[in-house]
Parts: sequence; C-alpha cells; structure tokens
Amino acid sequence: MSAEHTAVEPASTDPASTDPASTDPARPELADPARLGRDRTRLAAARSLLFVPGHRPDRFEKAAAAGADAVIIDLEDAVAPDGKDAARRHAADWLARGRDAVVRINAPGTPWWDADLDLVTAFGCPVMLPKAEDPDVIARIAEVCAVIPLVETAAGIERALDVCCVPGVVRAAFGSVDLATELGVRHDDTLALAYARSRLVMACAAAGVAPPLDGVTTALDDADALAQDIRHARRLGFGGKLCIHPRQLPAVAEGFAPSDEELAWARKVLAAGDAVSAVDGVMVDKPVQERARRLLGVELTPCPAGGTA
Repeated sequence: MSAEHTAVEPASTDPASTDPASTDPARPELADPARLGRDRTRLAAARSLLFVPGHRPDRFEKAAAAGADAVIIDLEDAVAPDGKDAARRHAADWLARGRDAVVRINAPGTPWWDADLDLVTAFGCPVMLPKAEDPDVIARIAEVCAVIPLVETAAGIERALDVCCVPGVVRAAFGSVDLATELGVRHDDTLALAYARSRLVMACAAAGVAPPLDGVTTALDDADALAQDIRHARRLGFGGKLCIHPRQLPAVAEGFAPSDEELAWARKVLAAGDAVSAVDGVMVDKPVQERARRLLGVELTPCPAGGTA
C-alpha cells in the first residue's frame, strides 16, 4: 500500500480498520445502507450545490456555512496537477473530522483516478463523477457511495439514459462548459446546448431519478445572467443548479422552488377533487392533479439547509 493511499484512510481506533480486506472498495457489503439512503434522499431534494476548491481547506468551513443544500469539494478542474495529492489529503481530513461533503473526483483514466477512488470508497461519501459515460464505472462507485454523474461530453449525452439507469445514481448534473468546449460553441448559448439539456432531463425522468442539476453560471457579478439561466433551466425541467460562489445561492434556492402562484394553483386543483373538472376554465384530469401534488410535495419537503455540510 502506497504512502499516498494511507494518507487518505479515515482515522480509526478500530484494529480491524487496518485489515486490507476491511477497506477493499470492491466489496459491496462495506456500504452503509442507512447512510446511502440518507445521502440519496438529501441530494435528490437539493436545489443548490456549491463547489469549493480542494486545495483551499481554509474555505471549507465558509462553504459549509454558506447555506447551500450541498457542498462539493472539487479535486478536479479547480486544482492544478501539482496540487492534486494535497487536495485529496485536505478532503480526507475534512471527512475524517465527521464533516460531510460531496467529492468531485478526477475522471477515469487520469493519473489521480485510483487514489481518488480509494478516498471516496474508504469514507463512503457522495461522489460527483466527471466525464460520466460508462455505466460500469458508475456502478462500481455506486456500490458504496451515492453518485451524481456529471454528464459533460458528447458521448455522455448520447448515453445519458444508460448512465442515469445505474442503480445508486441520485440524479445527473450537466457540465455545460466542458460540453460546449467539445462542441465548439459558447457555454452560455442556450440554443446550442438545448438538445443536450433536454436529453438529460428526459434521461433522468425515464430512469425514475430526481431532475438533473444545471451547470454553472460563470458570470459571478451578473445577477441578470444568473436569473436567466435559472429560468431557462427550470423551464426545461431541471431541479437545481451547480454554483461557484456563495452569492449565487439565494437566487438558485428561490428560482427552483415553486412560486406562490404555482402553489396557489396546485391547492386549487387538488381542492377540486379527483374527478375530471375545470379550474380557471382549464380542464383538470389525473396528470394535472399529479403535477399539483408534486408541487405541493416540494413545498412540504424542502432540502435541509446545509444538507451535506
């Protein structure tokens, strides 16, 4: 076992924890079903997820207190190659203190994949998997961890249903910037990425998982751009959004929550009863009633503040 591997093992006073067989990530019986259930439920309801760079442990506490539904410690894009090992150790230290976080690991095939996989499977923490394309890779992680596949390649978009159907996947997330780069389009061009976004929404719905998370808005000081991105994503069927700064969180939380008008409409629909009827001059039948129930269900079961941190 390499020194790098031992640096990410969770601290334990249990002698059994030093047994290599007891930390084998390939053994599905190591998963904690209760924790997996809690993580999946919490992340399925999350509207705002906030990235924090893995090489900046001084920001972890601030991110955890910012009010996001989940915090993502980023070991991938935010960290330069020469800082990957230190970032992994910082994430391990945070998790070993009993603090929760989603960890965005490096993609399969990178030099850091094996060590990152050892980290997340040792702690059983939720994982964001970048460049998600291969259901077999996702299934390996999902034996132990709740998984959010980050779909950000053309191949991933075309395999979105297979990706989302892997048991243990909570929901997908959309990597708009990486996909736009691959396609040679602007990442803020909503028309250019409309097919990809819609395909991901359809895949999550067909797989029976929570609606996907939209990609980041890179314009940190443009409240109008953020508001437009939120409206567009919600209109397409997204259920939340990835954030890169705490100031984006309030708008995202509000933008993906049912509006007062929607809630009033839903209550009126359900008050009309289960039979086919008309509300405000519009026919209401079973599918419309189901949408009303979903809206009121979102209102009644909000994601706990700071859910994973």
